[in-house]
Amino acid sequence: MTGKADLDRVWTVPNVLSAARLAISLACFIAIERAAWGPALGLFLAAASTDWVDGWWARRFGQVSRLGRIFDPLVDKVLVCGAFVLLAARGEASAIAPWMAVVVVVRELVVTAVRAEMERAGHDFSAGLSGKLKMLLQCAAVAMELAARTWPEAVFAGIGMRTAATGMAWAAVALTAWSGGDYLAKAAARVVSKRG
Repeated sequence: MTGKADLDRVWTVPNVLSAARLAISLACFIAIERAAWGPALGLFLAAASTDWVDGWWARRFGQVSRLGRIFDPLVDKVLVCGAFVLLAARGEASAIAPWMAVVVVVRELVVTAVRAEMERAGHDFSAGLSGKLKMLLQCAAVAMELAARTWPEAVFAGIGMRTAATGMAWAAVALTAWSGGDYLAKAAARVVSKRG
């Protein structure tokens, strides 16, 4: 059982990992801006991998904290939204179109606002399966786009890396929109059940 003192802790391993992920994300953004695709890919993969580690650590060693519940998803959004926006801005050669970046950013803003309101009202509104799968596909789309820029002639699963990256970007955006609708439907159902 987690006590109040535990929930108020700041310097936990998961929170330190989230802070490191934020720093790595910023370094990744600089690499993207400089068209240093290989380093950007390595930095992105390093940042994305710490997301799984800090969540596992928090649950395994009972280091869940109030700060972590806010900070971890915030850093995830910075990493994914920042990468989508910067890659979309690279022009027609990008598998990630500007409208895709808009869908991703708007979904994250709306769900963050709804989650904050639901938790303020006393509802547990942690990430569900659709949100976790959405994050996985978004990270895969960014990683494949960076890989396509690093090795433009490479072939993935029998198709060109650029084609594979484009397909993954479409899949990620479709799941992003679907998971956003899923979260809104769950929030509405909880509000209705509370009134009832």
